[in-house]
Amino acid sequence: MPIAQPIFARIPAALSCHAATIVEASSGILLAAWFAGTHEGHPDVGIWMARYDGAWSAPSQIAAQPGVPHWNPVLFRDGQDVIWLFYKIGPSVPAWTGMTMRSHDHGRTWSAPTMLPAGLTGPQKNKPITLQNGDILSGSSCETWQSWTCWIERSQDGGNSWTKHGPIIAPDCGTRHVGSDTVVSAVWDTTSGTLQLPQRFPGVIQPALWEFAPGKVKMLMRSTQAVGCVCASVSEDAGRTWSFAKRTPVPNPNSGLDAVRLSDGRIVLVCNPVHEDRSPLSALISEDNGITWPRRIDLKTGRGEFSYPSVIQTTDRNVHVVATHLREQIFHYVLDPGEL
Repeated sequence: MPIAQPIFARIPAALSCHAATIVEASSGILLAAWFAGTHEGHPDVGIWMARYDGAWSAPSQIAAQPGVPHWNPVLFRDGQDVIWLFYKIGPSVPAWTGMTMRSHDHGRTWSAPTMLPAGLTGPQKNKPITLQNGDILSGSSCETWQSWTCWIERSQDGGNSWTKHGPIIAPDCGTRHVGSDTVVSAVWDTTSGTLQLPQRFPGVIQPALWEFAPGKVKMLMRSTQAVGCVCASVSEDAGRTWSFAKRTPVPNPNSGLDAVRLSDGRIVLVCNPVHEDRSPLSALISEDNGITWPRRIDLKTGRGEFSYPSVIQTTDRNVHVVATHLREQIFHYVLDPGEL
């Protein structure tokens, strides 16, 4: 069974946390980051981080801008062992700007924040990947009024410059007309204490990527409820062009997911495999490059939100997941690949 532990004790009731990310900074050393504040989208939301070296350190705030909310941090270790922290800042999701910080000492110290050029937001939720040829692919997406779609941001020079490839649109998106959704993207309803999301138009966001052969890459995408399931696309040319998005058999309730290709070739997808709500949080295993998912392990069940996973495999072959628990805690799961 998976080992599960909170990264920190429950935060004060007035605060909320969400959108965790994890990276192996060096052998046996993990970093996790998430956003926290009064609630998602509140001006006091910043980026927090903790370090694991046998136990999780006390969290500390690593990025904040007074009066402007922060969103969706993503940690990434490149081929030169530089750790990147990507995150977004702005008054709303459609208006956010991509930011990045770098660490050359395994996450102990960080550079000053740098804005990405307008039009580039960096990875929306899930870690970039480094291809066998050294190119970096970052799964991006765009959330605008009644139109969500995915993009790839691609770098051939170690992240110094990027080109944009796409869009990868949702199934049935080309035949739709203006609908009745008025919510553009995630908006926190302070009255009900719930997150409001657009659902009635077909849309996909937040790609998770893996390379399954040299230059051949697959992505899985979160979808709106009008699509209702995880969608997939494939690139045969190192991320330059992509097939039309297709539905997979895995349900999706418009909730974040993440995937990783294990060293033995299996794919682990962590998601909420249901049509509504954000529970259970489950790990699904595929032995055919994400076509079928015959094995499922529920990491957390129950009422409430258990969501927004980030998953990696470390050098010791263990699989690590971090995820939101009720927007009150970030939990860390460790899975033995032999039990998957």
